[in-house]
Amino acid sequence: MEESQSSQQHLLLDHRAEAEAENPSSNPKPPHKKLALLPLIFLIYFEVAGGPYSEEYAVGAAGPLFAILGFVVFPFLWSIPEALLTAELATTFPGNGGFVIWANEAFGPFWGSLMGFWKFFSGVINLASFPVLCIDYLKLVIPALSSGVPHFVAIFLSTSVLSFLNYSGLVIVGYTAVALGVISLLPFVLLSLFCLPKIDPSRWLSLGQEKKDWALYFNTIFWNLNFWDNASTLAGEVDQPHKTFPKALFSAGLLTCLAFLIPLLASTGAMPLDQQSWVGGYFADIAEIIAGKWLKYWMEIGAVLSIIGLFEAQLSSAAYQLLGMAELGFLPRIFGERSRFNTPWMAILVSAVIAIAVSFLTFTKIISTVNFLYSLGMLLEFASFLKLRRKFPALKRPYKVPLGFLGVVLMCLVPSVLLICVMVVATRTVYVASAFLTSVGIGLYFLMNLSKTKRWIEFSKVGDKLDEDDNAI
Repeated sequence: MEESQSSQQHLLLDHRAEAEAENPSSNPKPPHKKLALLPLIFLIYFEVAGGPYSEEYAVGAAGPLFAILGFVVFPFLWSIPEALLTAELATTFPGNGGFVIWANEAFGPFWGSLMGFWKFFSGVINLASFPVLCIDYLKLVIPALSSGVPHFVAIFLSTSVLSFLNYSGLVIVGYTAVALGVISLLPFVLLSLFCLPKIDPSRWLSLGQEKKDWALYFNTIFWNLNFWDNASTLAGEVDQPHKTFPKALFSAGLLTCLAFLIPLLASTGAMPLDQQSWVGGYFADIAEIIAGKWLKYWMEIGAVLSIIGLFEAQLSSAAYQLLGMAELGFLPRIFGERSRFNTPWMAILVSAVIAIAVSFLTFTKIISTVNFLYSLGMLLEFASFLKLRRKFPALKRPYKVPLGFLGVVLMCLVPSVLLICVMVVATRTVYVASAFLTSVGIGLYFLMNLSKTKRWIEFSKVGDKLDEDDNAI
């Protein structure tokens, strides 16, 4: 029953898209601006990383050698498979909702809904980490923000202002991300150049202190190099997604890896190891030692700008995911309503409120919980990818991973093992929080179905939308 419902939704969406392509005037809504390649590259960049501002924790947890190896090896084991998967599925199912659509098509509405809630919870909890990270940098200049009422007021105000920027339009957010990316990366380019004469390659081989914090190490690297699939929730807003997405993912991947690795090699090679100092904000201290206070201040400003980009990209992904879930009928229709700026205003509001609510957690607890929930979603995502290869072998795929079925199984195997490792090293608090949020997601699925049956809340239906379009034709 669920599988037939999912297939019916897929056929209806295909039919609707073909009808609109043949007769564009059938769509009564005015066209809105679509995301072009450059802003999409920087939105993906900010979805994944946003710069090397938090990679200090990896050096502090395991020393320079393991930190460097992590940022060299992990992209091949994790980032590339996830990006390839995203390129294939986002171009094959180019609608808002991304991975929710994939799981729904592969396994039916229950798993599509659960995927949506896993990824949404991980996304909005991740949102809460950005103001916390921002305050970690600002408190070096304004010590009053370290704790107490000023700390929480600063988080509340920053979250509210940044959420309003997202409300103003996705194209604006995209080009803002381009500007923020360039400005926030420049101080690291300068730091790397200033470090060159001081680099001693033997420092890269240091193992650091004997006791390693492997949980922090894996969580930091994983957190900094995941979320490649998040931009798929914006597929309905992208100009020519079948061409744009593969190019954007490749370009953003290259930019992300270089942005992490070059400053890490430069800083660890130029500075004597003081592992205790490698915590959030230490790059700014290195900048002061190497070049002077002017670069430190620029780097701290760059950190704030980078966090703005991270926040905007993550909020866009979360909001348009909810919009996609509303279009699929998993959430009430109001989550699919758009403002005069063509943005999903209710989805943005709910995402921002939840992010503020969990901002009391520490940065390390935030990323641990995010990683666990994200891992659950990614395991389902890999399974959906393989299922769709088998379920729809003849389906037109504008971009297809150039591997046969056995090849894509092997491609998904290694990152799946990494996901399990990340989950195994989680703390008891993370297990409890993740189990609770999973239960909430399952409960919401059945509550939404009951609400449809009882007609308590108004929902969108793909079939109803198609009928409206057919009548217009």
